[in-house]
Amino acid sequence: MKVKEVLDALERFAPLPLQESWDNAGLQVGLTEAEVSGALLCLDVTEKVVDEAVEKGCNLIVSHHPLLFRGLKMVSDQTDVQRTVRKAILHDVAVVSMHTNMDNAQDGVNWKIAEKLGLQNVRFMAPKQVGNVVCGSGVIGELKEPTAADDFVLNVKKTFDVECAQCNELLRRPVVRVAICGGAGDFMTDEAVKAGADAFITGEMHYHQFFGYEQRIQLCVIGHYQSEQFTREIFRDVLASAGIRTEMAETNTNPVLYL
Repeated sequence: MKVKEVLDALERFAPLPLQESWDNAGLQVGLTEAEVSGALLCLDVTEKVVDEAVEKGCNLIVSHHPLLFRGLKMVSDQTDVQRTVRKAILHDVAVVSMHTNMDNAQDGVNWKIAEKLGLQNVRFMAPKQVGNVVCGSGVIGELKEPTAADDFVLNVKKTFDVECAQCNELLRRPVVRVAICGGAGDFMTDEAVKAGADAFITGEMHYHQFFGYEQRIQLCVIGHYQSEQFTREIFRDVLASAGIRTEMAETNTNPVLYL
């Protein structure tokens, strides 16, 4: 299996046209004709992740967050991105990233979050069409049974192994309908309210976004890394069906510490 065939498999699942205009998903580093010895699956690409790929005999890294968001004016050792690109090239490790195309795809990042929470009747929160593909930035679904807001938050924390969740005041009605937008998803808050959600789960939310939603919707912000950590499982399943050996990265790249 060549790198280009792995790209094809991933892009069949989450076509690149689904990515946002500012994004840079797809091939980041490497040669498409290279034979793949194994793929290391991760959220972020760092020097330590490249080291782990080499140690595990993987000459391909598949990440959620792109290594290259913006063009590089040089490849040296002045920034972490430059050093990581240089190390990947030195070790002949290709890097492929599936970012907002994976966020927006059917059965993508937000669907995986919904699956972990056991939501039913999951659908796109604000569906749109790109070409002949239906996609969307968030999903919405229902819990199996009405749940008190405090119990709902505790269950989310347990499911995603979150040390603390940022919430607005607890809802004084049961949570049934749950909206989800992993990562930096606060831009979907009003869509969640419009869709009739009782709760909205995301990874990041600006301070001022917490105002004005009291008793309208239960906000539950669990951290960018935490919300998207299971994206690797999507990569694993897609590549397993293509016959690729995969390894889950053990390097924790979350830059945020809770002290």
